[in-house]
Amino acid sequence: MNKTVDYYFAPQSPWTYLGHARFMAMVSAAQATVRVLPADFGKIFAVSGGLPLAKRAPQRQAYRLQDLARFRDVLNLPLNLEPRYFPVAGDDAARLIIAVDLQDGATAALRLSGAIFAAVWAQQRDISDATTLAELLAEGGLPADRLTRAQSQAVRERYEVNAEAAIKAGVFGAPSYVIDGEIFWGQDRLDFVERKLNSD
Repeated sequence: MNKTVDYYFAPQSPWTYLGHARFMAMVSAAQATVRVLPADFGKIFAVSGGLPLAKRAPQRQAYRLQDLARFRDVLNLPLNLEPRYFPVAGDDAARLIIAVDLQDGATAALRLSGAIFAAVWAQQRDISDATTLAELLAEGGLPADRLTRAQSQAVRERYEVNAEAAIKAGVFGAPSYVIDGEIFWGQDRLDFVERKLNSD
């Protein structure tokens, strides 16, 4: 039986970027369904005890850079450890992904998500800027009016619901992959995700 994955992420998360292509390959091979759920992790952290990067201890911030470099090199992915536009607000990008999901489906939303992740971490682009988001839509062959739709009440409500659903599911970090109620946190847990997808 094909499985469904609830994919919770923040558009500005480097860990989501590092895992996205591998996750896409896994769900394609398993013929799994993905529910695309960008969420406001500020709200999730307020409940889970998580901290934004700037408020974490210096030791944790230093280790994060080391770990990002390790994964970048092992996965052979382009990644700027300290990109020009980071920290960056991800709300508008998240709402754009939701608008595309609602209008064009999960496959289109996942493609756009990958482009947004790469824009931050590989291309030094500002995903909080409407011009950048419009460019990413055009590059992906998606209608320009999705940017307007991203500001609709329906999309804003869905963004709120995604955070509430994440909290209810016990999610506390990005990316999180939830399958049959089981949480797999972080791109370094994708081996376990693959096993779950291929289990009976």
